[in-house]
Amino acid sequence: MSAQRETRTEGTHHVVVLGAGYAGMAAAVQLAARTAERRDTVRVTVVNAGERFTERMRLHMTAAGRLLDTMSVPEMLAGTGARFTRGWVTAVDAGARTVRVDDERVLSYDTLVYALGGVADTSQVPGADDYAYTLSSTEDARLLADRLKALGGEGGATDREDGERGERGDGTVVVVGTGLTGVESAAEIAERYPRLDVVLLGGEEPGAAMNDKARAHVRAALGRLGVRVRGGVRVAKVLAGSVELEGGESIAADAVLWTGGTRVAPLAAAAGLEVDERGRVVTDRALRSVSHPEVYAVGDAAAIRQGYGVMHGTCQGGMPTGVHAALSIDRVLRGKEPKPFRFGYYHTPVSLGRGDAVVQFTRPDDSPRRICLVGAVAVRYKETVTASPWPTYGRMRKMPASGAFWPRGGRFTRIRGDR
Repeated sequence: MSAQRETRTEGTHHVVVLGAGYAGMAAAVQLAARTAERRDTVRVTVVNAGERFTERMRLHMTAAGRLLDTMSVPEMLAGTGARFTRGWVTAVDAGARTVRVDDERVLSYDTLVYALGGVADTSQVPGADDYAYTLSSTEDARLLADRLKALGGEGGATDREDGERGERGDGTVVVVGTGLTGVESAAEIAERYPRLDVVLLGGEEPGAAMNDKARAHVRAALGRLGVRVRGGVRVAKVLAGSVELEGGESIAADAVLWTGGTRVAPLAAAAGLEVDERGRVVTDRALRSVSHPEVYAVGDAAAIRQGYGVMHGTCQGGMPTGVHAALSIDRVLRGKEPKPFRFGYYHTPVSLGRGDAVVQFTRPDDSPRRICLVGAVAVRYKETVTASPWPTYGRMRKMPASGAFWPRGGRFTRIRGDR
């Protein structure tokens, strides 16, 4: 059966946004706001596999069984003028400027915003794809939550009033990857399920990119929660009930969480877009594909070069790329040249359970500054700056002429429009 093709509206510029994550939603909401007075000539459509907005920064909390508010993508888009299409993107034809959804529908575009993001890379180590849990989606996190609940009960406080941990024996959870996601996940699980034995292992020490004070606080917090840390090791194989390290050592595991790296979908490469060695779309300074300038790439799906190198994927950088893509598209639609995207990192907030955190302030190239926050003040700071994105998207609806605010280079920089 042939796919159903969308009927094009003559005289209307069709912008299709693939992916409703932090970057894709920022692009869609901001562009819809900027073109609100031209809805008869500019149409924005968001395509996403599900209706639920996934808060990637909080998936470790979902995995630990904590209840979070549910945000609906259609509700977040309501009133913006942007349309929502639910379905899996199965192919992009950059030559024909079409997107195939669920192999049943074909959407045509004049401009495409590629924001499909990334997922956990379980392809590099044998057994990881078969036996390890990931935090690639809310559904993945809930699968791990069910397993942890079966191993550790309902969760709760430690067994002793003096704060020391009681005997454990309900199971072992191995978290692979000592990056920020691994650290947050190990701490969250250990705090939520104190009877579980949580092992965090990876090639580097936790907090390796932080300054001495922040790194020491991370290690102390993990120790207080009873997390066993194994740095300087690499996983050779994941089995049904264990993790095998390079060198032959085996660690028994009742559950394995894989946080060791991400990969992107092969759709961009298959479409003929120029990609880097990781499959990310290579962009110019305005976030346009260097091979197909009618395609903008944002967030984790894009290889965006700045003066300090290629940006790495975080929400901190993802939302600004979405906003800038919207600004660039709007400028082109008004007959102007898009401006270059400039971004510098500002901080690295890391939760260590519900009552502790570290915030490492950084230089624009993401190297650590001397200043950091730890403990309760870091918790308050992190909860403020990484709160639900819904208020931010709401503000974007109301500021089509003045832009949005994003931290850059140690200060807040205003991204301006210029009607």
